[in-house]
Amino acid sequence: MSSLSISFKNKPEVWAVCIILFTTFARIWFLSTGQLNLVQDEAQYWDWTRHMQLTYYSKGPLIAWIISTFTSIFGNTEFGVRFGSVVGSLLTQSVLFWGISKILKRPGAAIWTLIIYNSMPVFLALGILMTTDNPFIFSWTCALFALYAASIPHPPGIDRDSNESRTKPFFLIAFFLALGILAKYTMLGFVGLSIMYGLLLMRKEKLPYGFWRKLFLSLAGGVLVGFLPTLIWNIQNGFVGYKHVLYLIGASGARASHIIRFDRFLPYLGEQIGMATPWWLVFMFISSGGALIFAFNKKNSNKLGLNNKESALLSIFFLPVWLFFFIWSFHAKVLGNWAVISYVSGVIIAGIAFEKFWARRGHFRLLWIFLSLFIFMVLHFQNLVPLPDNLNPTHRLKGWTDLGQQVAELEKSQFKNPDKVFVMSELYDMTAALAFYVPGQPRTYCAWIDRRMNQYDLWPGPQDKIGWDCVYVLKKYKEGPDKELVKMFKRISPPIHIQTTFRGKPARKFTIYLCYDYNGYWPKDERLRF
Repeated sequence: MSSLSISFKNKPEVWAVCIILFTTFARIWFLSTGQLNLVQDEAQYWDWTRHMQLTYYSKGPLIAWIISTFTSIFGNTEFGVRFGSVVGSLLTQSVLFWGISKILKRPGAAIWTLIIYNSMPVFLALGILMTTDNPFIFSWTCALFALYAASIPHPPGIDRDSNESRTKPFFLIAFFLALGILAKYTMLGFVGLSIMYGLLLMRKEKLPYGFWRKLFLSLAGGVLVGFLPTLIWNIQNGFVGYKHVLYLIGASGARASHIIRFDRFLPYLGEQIGMATPWWLVFMFISSGGALIFAFNKKNSNKLGLNNKESALLSIFFLPVWLFFFIWSFHAKVLGNWAVISYVSGVIIAGIAFEKFWARRGHFRLLWIFLSLFIFMVLHFQNLVPLPDNLNPTHRLKGWTDLGQQVAELEKSQFKNPDKVFVMSELYDMTAALAFYVPGQPRTYCAWIDRRMNQYDLWPGPQDKIGWDCVYVLKKYKEGPDKELVKMFKRISPPIHIQTTFRGKPARKFTIYLCYDYNGYWPKDERLRF
C-alpha cells in the first residue's frame, strides 16, 4: 500500500478538511473576481426572489429562498446570487465524506471521492453556478445515506429486537425527499429507486423488521410535504407547471409524437462524457456494473470488497438512472444536467474503485491525479485558456454587464423622457439577464412572441405603461422587427447591432430596437404552448 493511501486511511479528517476548505476558498475567490456573468437561468431565479411565490412555472421555490437569503446578506450582486452554490458544495462534500467514512466505513475511499468530485466538470460547475441542481444534489446525497442507514437494523439491546429497523433514518428520508422536491421535481425518482434497492436486498438477506412500512410512510410523507406548495400553486394557475414538465420530457405535445428519433442521443452522450470526464465515467460503469452483478448473484464477495447493501445501493442509484436518461434521449431532447443525480452514487463507487486502482504499482496512476488538478485549474482560470468563442462554453456568460450599460445609455440619449422607458425581450433568459444587469435592476418584460410559455407570462405585462417608450433586446444580429412588435408601438427604429465586450475582449452580440409610444397591446399566444 502506498504512503498516500496509508495517510488517507490514518488521517482522513485532516485530508477532508484540507480538500473541502481549499476548494471552498477557491470557489469564493473565483466568485469574488467576477470571471463570469450570471447564467441566464441564475438571473431568472434571482428575479423570482422579487416575486416570492409558493412555487414557480418550471421549478420549486427552494432556489428562490436560497438566493433571497444570501442576496439579503451580500446584496443583489453576482456574488450574492451565487454564494449559495459555494455553501451547497461545501455541505455536499461534507456529507459525502461523513457518509462514506462513517456509514460505509471507508475513510480512504472518502478522500478519493472528494478528489474525484472536485475534478468532475459537473460538480465543479455546481459549486459556482447557483442552479436548482445544487440544493437538489445535496438533498439527494443526504437521502441516499439515510436510505442505506435505514436498511441496517438496530444493534442488539436488552429490550430491542436485533432485527428491528431504525426510525431516525426514515425521518431523514422524508425530510430530504421533501427538500429535494422543493428544489427539483426529478427528486421523485428517489421513490422508485429506493423501492428497487429494497427489493434487490431481499435477494440475499432479510430486511429489518418494519422496513417496508416505515419506508412507504417516509416516502409518502416526503412527497406530500414537498409537492403541497407546487400543487396549491398549480391549482391556482391551471396546472401550467405540471403541463410544462410533461411537455419538456416528451410526454405531451409535439414532442410526444416522435416515439424514436436518432438526432438527440449523440449530443446527449457527448454532454455526459464532458460532464463526468471519460476516465471517471469508465470507473463508474465498470465498478457499478460489477456491483450490480454481485447484488443479483449469490456470491459473498466482489473485487471492490463491497457488501450486499453497498453493491445494491451504489449500482441501483447509478446505472438505471444514467441508462434511463440515455434511452430517453432517443425519444426527446434530454438536457445534460438531468442525469446529474446518477453521479452522486457514481462518484462514490468511482472513489472506492480508484482506491483499489491506486494500490497498484506503477507511475501510470499519477496521470489521473494530474488530469484532476488540470481540470480544476482550467475551470478556475478559464479566462486564460485560449479557446475560440465557438468552442468556449463560458462565452455565452460574458458581455451582460456591458449590455446593461449600453441599454442604460440608449435610454438616456435616445428618448425624451428616460424615466418613462421600459426594457423588454422575447425570451425569459434575456428578460431575466436584462433585469439583473441594466443599472437600477428595473422590472423587465417578456413579450409572448413565437415561443413557449414561461414564468413572465404569469406576471402582469406593461399595459399600465401606455405612452411609454421601450428598449427591445434580442440575441445575436437580426434584421427587421416581428409583426407583433410593430402592433405594440407607433414607431420602431432600424435595428441597432451591438458587440459587447468582457474585460476588453469581444463577447456576445445583440440586436436592439428602440420603440416609441406604447399603445397598450400585449401579445398572448392562445395556444398556450408549454
